[in-house]
Amino acid sequence: MEVAANCSLRVKRPLLDPRFEGYKLSLEPLPSYQLELDAAVAEVKLRDDQYTLEHMHAFGMYNYLHCDPWYQDSVYYIDNLGRIMNLTVMLDTALGKPREVFRLPTDLTACDNRLCASIHFTSSTWVTLSDGTGRVYLIGTGERGNSASEKWEIVFNEELGSPFIIIHSISLLKAEEHSIATLLLRIEKEELAMKGSGFYVSLEWVTISKKYEDNKKYEMAKCNSLRGKSVPHYAAIEPDGNGLMIVSYKSFTFVQAGQDLEESKDENMSEEIKEPLYYWQQTEDDLTVTIQLPEDCTKEDIQVQFLPDSVNIVLKGQRFLEGKLFSSIDHESSTWIIKENNSLEISLIKKNEGMIWPELVVGDKQGEFIRDSAQCAAIAERLMHLTSDELNPNPDKDKPPCNAQELEECDIFFEENFSLCRFDGNTLKTTHVVNLGSNQYLFSVIVDPKEMPCFCLRHDVDALLWQPHSSKQDDMWEHIATFNALGYVQASKRDKKFFACAPNYSYAALCECLRRVFIYRQPTPMSTVLYNRKEGRQVGQVAKQQVASLETNDPILGFQATNERLFVLTTKNLFLIKVNTEN
Repeated sequence: MEVAANCSLRVKRPLLDPRFEGYKLSLEPLPSYQLELDAAVAEVKLRDDQYTLEHMHAFGMYNYLHCDPWYQDSVYYIDNLGRIMNLTVMLDTALGKPREVFRLPTDLTACDNRLCASIHFTSSTWVTLSDGTGRVYLIGTGERGNSASEKWEIVFNEELGSPFIIIHSISLLKAEEHSIATLLLRIEKEELAMKGSGFYVSLEWVTISKKYEDNKKYEMAKCNSLRGKSVPHYAAIEPDGNGLMIVSYKSFTFVQAGQDLEESKDENMSEEIKEPLYYWQQTEDDLTVTIQLPEDCTKEDIQVQFLPDSVNIVLKGQRFLEGKLFSSIDHESSTWIIKENNSLEISLIKKNEGMIWPELVVGDKQGEFIRDSAQCAAIAERLMHLTSDELNPNPDKDKPPCNAQELEECDIFFEENFSLCRFDGNTLKTTHVVNLGSNQYLFSVIVDPKEMPCFCLRHDVDALLWQPHSSKQDDMWEHIATFNALGYVQASKRDKKFFACAPNYSYAALCECLRRVFIYRQPTPMSTVLYNRKEGRQVGQVAKQQVASLETNDPILGFQATNERLFVLTTKNLFLIKVNTEN
């Protein structure tokens, strides 16, 4: 089996500014325009059963405003009448009302478990759409920038099961066929989960195609599925359709092959993420082992043999677990029972009471230990002398204990398995892995619509923008821009909701849940002479920070940045903030 290459991101030193002095607050007014919407935005609030952090990341923080990267200053949203509304700005002082370009054929309110409707601009003439009820639409739009040729028509639509959102899509033009590849995201209930939130994240890579020679309609050609435990911050298909890149805190793995790989399905199954064969817990007196039984397993199919120092479990004639136990048990008092949820529960009585077992069967790694909350509390109490809630309880000590309250958010290191992975579209294997460590993910932006979206990561105090290049196997991610100290600055914004930057990197912006928008510009030359008093040198450039406050109390639902403007969507209004006045 091929091993994925461990890679690293190469920072371009000339793009860093070690002498950056910070942002200077500018009180220059920002021209702002407000449009009242004919109908409210089709916001879908989280239901009671969508209570996990992953539901909040995927659906609670969803950006309801969509920017068309193929046409400058053109944004879209979907209202509660099922209409896709578009606003294209030519002149700020002559703004028109948003216009309807398409209406969903289904009644959105009829589905109780629906998600927010989502849209992705696949190419300059194609759009992929989900109504939030589990149906995907492929729409031919014509040239969207040309009012004479623009006409939105459904070319393909199909029910794909439970509701999902679309996070990326591409158009593939080949000599013999035209294909649309799209990424769908779901959060599914994990019925047999014995730990964690009880949900998993599903990414479906769906390909819809039509051969030119057959005068047939578009149809589903391939569907591959990935599974993970966290919502990806970034997921995008490569422009040639040969691979997929994902940035996430927890890794993803292909779990279901498409029709083209049906023959090798059994081979791939052995390389999927393996769930533990059994779970075990312990107290000072006994151990409890839980095994999920096959559906057709009966009492007669189960054989459990207890010995003083070992255990042997056979299910339906197959040896399930056998080996030497970590310590001795009272084999005559040990029992097993079939529970109502079709699981086998085995109770082992310890011979040496009070001993904590580090493992159940010596050398066996197929099980997973679940620690009891009372045990955790007891261990914490025993370790209490090593920690303190006081800033410095004993100042005479050489090394006072560390207090977590002294750490700022920008000092916190994130999970070590935070990674960027590249998957091959043919073998469905991981080919490249970048361990991102503490390089916090900030946002993504489309700089060139023909390329993959860029992603922005925090490096030390700066925010660095990376452009993926799938064709360059040795240098797949290029450092293209830097926002000085923005990684540090954004950490202080506790209520931030959306983050974006201009495609030409001239500024970055973030908004809070209500009203306020912060803009951070790149350093620009000064018209007047300024001196740094501490160093006694002339300052040639200054980076400005500006703050805009929206005249509304409605929550911000969408946020998009273009080279000249910021678009901010609330429930009933669309705001335009003119950021750059120069062409």
